[in-house]
Amino acid sequence: MRRSIDEGTPVASFGEKCTNLCDTAIAEFASKAPTPSEDNPSSTADYEKVLEDLEQSIDMPMQVLFLKQLALLREDALRKYKSASGSASSSSDYEAMVAADEYFASEAEKSVRRGSGWTYAAERTHLQSVMSDVAAGGKRLADVQLKAAQQQTLAMQYLQMQQQTIQQLQQQLYGQTSPWNVGFAYRIPDSNFNLQGSHQQGKTNFQFSCVPDEYAPMLGPNGFTNGVGPGNLGLSLNVSV
Repeated sequence: MRRSIDEGTPVASFGEKCTNLCDTAIAEFASKAPTPSEDNPSSTADYEKVLEDLEQSIDMPMQVLFLKQLALLREDALRKYKSASGSASSSSDYEAMVAADEYFASEAEKSVRRGSGWTYAAERTHLQSVMSDVAAGGKRLADVQLKAAQQQTLAMQYLQMQQQTIQQLQQQLYGQTSPWNVGFAYRIPDSNFNLQGSHQQGKTNFQFSCVPDEYAPMLGPNGFTNGVGPGNLGLSLNVSV
């Protein structure tokens, strides 16, 4: 039993096994010890005192193992509670707490040696306190996550309202905008002059610039003179729906 407990494994029916070991040792001693005389009360008292001391000497190391057994059972019950209390429902969390407490009480009761003064009340109270702290911490975390999600939803709703407001103002200023966005660019052959134009949201813009063609040496001595379409005209079209 000591090896199993030291390795972290609770011993099944620990109390029954301790009771059998203790009763066997006392019975073996009684069978070999001389029987006290009924006519000598002092010898009877001494005999009973020896039996009592023998039981205590056997009980003390067993009680140390009993306390270690309770610690292992408490950890097992706590693991069962944590694995069963993953739901956000408070009722399921309470049920998991009750189940873990009942498991510990049942296994601890089986670990008590018959006729001893062993008790597991302190360990059970400690287990209940730990489970209550875990439940409170989980509830606080769930509340923080819920609040963060609500704030994110409100922020998205606010941004959508702002976008709708901007679109309404644009419609009032520029009238009904077209879903068509058109842009074009034209570079005069063998020159640095570039013409760009665009039509977006009902507004038309033209830009005339003088920008050297950095890729001209890579395209040959005459530059890019044969384009796609007539007049080397580039055209881009963007339709928003």
